[in-house]
Amino acid sequence: MLLVTPRATEKAYRLVTAQNTYVFNVPTDANKQQIAAAVEAQYEGAKVARVKTIVQSGKSVRFSRGKNRYPGTTTRQDTKKAYVTLSEGKIKVFEQDAEKEEKK
Repeated sequence: MLLVTPRATEKAYRLVTAQNTYVFNVPTDANKQQIAAAVEAQYEGAKVARVKTIVQSGKSVRFSRGKNRYPGTTTRQDTKKAYVTLSEGKIKVFEQDAEKEEKK
């Protein structure tokens, strides 16, 4: 079974409130059917309507081996994001933030 973790960003919060779409970090070798099954298994009462995936290529990073003698470049690891739209149910991702704001 896959482990999907929610992304807590401003864009993700906007998508949840406007379109009932949640953003998850997923393994790069996962397909849409596996992601939908993992979301429904991890979060009870969630029915997945649609899954969109994006592979974000890793940024280029410069490094040097020694004192500026042999500079080189490499890339960071690629990441994959899944935009999951739910037809039924809610996932508690941002509720903790809302409770903190109410207490203030």
